[in-house]
Amino acid sequence: MVNTEIPRDRFGRPMILQPGGKRIAYRRCTTFVGCLEDTYNLMAWKNRKVAYGMGQRKDLVLAAAAADPEDKRKLGEIADAAVEHAQASAAATTGTALHSLTERIDRGQELGYVPAEYQADIDAYREATKEIEWLQIETFRVHDKWQIAGTADRIGKDKYGNVMIYDLKTGSIDFPHKMAMQLAMYARSVPYDIATDTRTTDPEPINQRWGVIIHLPAGSGQCTLHRVDIVAGWGACVLAHDVWKWRGQKGLIEPLVDNAIPTTWQTLVARAADVDELRTIWKRAKECSDLDDALKELLTARRAELA
Repeated sequence: MVNTEIPRDRFGRPMILQPGGKRIAYRRCTTFVGCLEDTYNLMAWKNRKVAYGMGQRKDLVLAAAAADPEDKRKLGEIADAAVEHAQASAAATTGTALHSLTERIDRGQELGYVPAEYQADIDAYREATKEIEWLQIETFRVHDKWQIAGTADRIGKDKYGNVMIYDLKTGSIDFPHKMAMQLAMYARSVPYDIATDTRTTDPEPINQRWGVIIHLPAGSGQCTLHRVDIVAGWGACVLAHDVWKWRGQKGLIEPLVDNAIPTTWQTLVARAADVDELRTIWKRAKECSDLDDALKELLTARRAELA
């Protein structure tokens, strides 16, 4: 049986095979672009759903009252149950179903039964995309330099011959910033064959200027195409890359001790607890133009000691 599922680590990150035969966890594309997202409106929405769900479920109110205030897991489960009761996941479930149905359409497969209230959505999708030739559908892609991976909805060629990244959205597109980043990331990634763990090439070069959002609001019976500036999206991806590097920065804090020896490059090297700290010292000293031969020798010697 051909493997169609990418191996993942305990955090759900895809494990990508490297040329040397080792698998490395790549950051998911949705996680990568999410670091710049303003989550205020999302959290406010979820809080409203929790409040409404709790108001409808007296058993959840009782469970929350009886729970230990420090029991994060239990209180989290109660909050999740309240959100579920408020049908907060219904839109996501509907969106996933429409994704699956449109994928079948684009692959030329039979749809089977479609609830009457969503038939207009399907018809609108067919009409809006009838002049697009789909070159790739739900393809897994990797960006090896930054170790990012994810699945692109579509890569298609329009009637003018433009090959672009397409993304299907069934919810609001009022805040397209994250979408622009995601399309830009996929446009600059390469296909990864999960069955053979090999990188391949796109059939034709992908437009690096524009991507397209296919907007299919669930239950609306309407489907529209929207051009997205993925040059601006890529600029935000570069910023996001810097944010992730900053989040991984180590050695930013140390105990404050009275009459401590003044901190110098030499004392930092002597205090370094692992090789990662030595790498950080090397990088900072280089940035400050302090990385002379003597400091290099000291760093090398300390690394040998730690090893």
